[in-house]
Amino acid sequence: MSANHLGTYLRARRDLVDPKDVGLPGGGRRRVPGLRREEVALLAGISGEYYLRLEQGRDQNPSPAVLDALARVLRLDLDATRHLHALATLTPRHGGPAPDDERVPPGIEQLINTSWTGTPAVVLNRYMDVLTANPLAIALSPSNQPGINAVRSAFLDLRLRSLYLNWGEMTIRAVAGLRALVGPDGSDPRIVELVNELSADSETFRRLWARHDVSPAGAGDSQLDHPRVGRLELRYERLLLAGTDGQLLVVHHAVPDSPSARKLAQLADTLGT
Repeated sequence: MSANHLGTYLRARRDLVDPKDVGLPGGGRRRVPGLRREEVALLAGISGEYYLRLEQGRDQNPSPAVLDALARVLRLDLDATRHLHALATLTPRHGGPAPDDERVPPGIEQLINTSWTGTPAVVLNRYMDVLTANPLAIALSPSNQPGINAVRSAFLDLRLRSLYLNWGEMTIRAVAGLRALVGPDGSDPRIVELVNELSADSETFRRLWARHDVSPAGAGDSQLDHPRVGRLELRYERLLLAGTDGQLLVVHHAVPDSPSARKLAQLADTLGT
C-alpha cells in the first residue's frame, strides 16, 4: 500500500494503552500518552528495530504470528485484530462505484419496502451513504434519507443531537463503523475528502477518527426522543450484504409488546402503512 496505514494504526493504538494495564509502571514523566515503541516491541517478543520499521512503513509484511502478538499487547478485540491483519495483508481497492451507480440487491429493496413496512430499515454503502430506506426509517431519523451520508449527518446535522439521547455513543459507532467498512482503503479519495471535511468542521470527529476504532456489522441500542411519538428505545442490527461491495443493512426494532413497540407502530400508522 502506498500510504502507511499499518504504521498509523499501530501508533494510534499504542497511544491508547495504559502501561499499568500491561504490567508496566505508570506515572512518572512519560513523553507519550500510552506505550513507548520499545515497550510494545518487548511485550510482543520482537526487536525494537523491527517494530520501528513496521511503524515507519519500511516493513509492511509482518507474519500473522507477529500481528497476533501486537494485537495482544495493544489489547485489541477480535474486530480490531481482524482490522490489523487486513491493513497488513489486503490491497486497497481505491474508488469503487459512485453512489448513483450503486444498486441495492432487488430482493433487499423489495424486502424492506414491502415486507418490513413496520420495521425501519436502511441500506448503506461502504462510505456510509444511504442508498435506500423504507418510509418508516425516513420518518424515524433525518439521517436515513437516501443520498445522505450517515457519518456527516451524525456530526453536522444539529437535529440529531436532540433526537438521539445517546448521541455520543452514536457518533462513536458511526466513526468505528466507517473505519470497518473502509478497511485498508484510508487513502481512497472519497474517504480522504469526507475525513478532511469532518475533521475541519467537528473536533469530536477529529478526536474519534484518530483513535482508529473499528466496529463492523453487529448489534446495539438506540435511544431517541422522537418529535412525533416521544421516547423510543430500539435495538438495531447491522448486517453485511453478501455479493455487494460492502453494503450494510441496518434494521431497528423494539422489544415486542413494549411501549417503544407501540410507539413505533403508531409512527408507522401515521405513514399509512
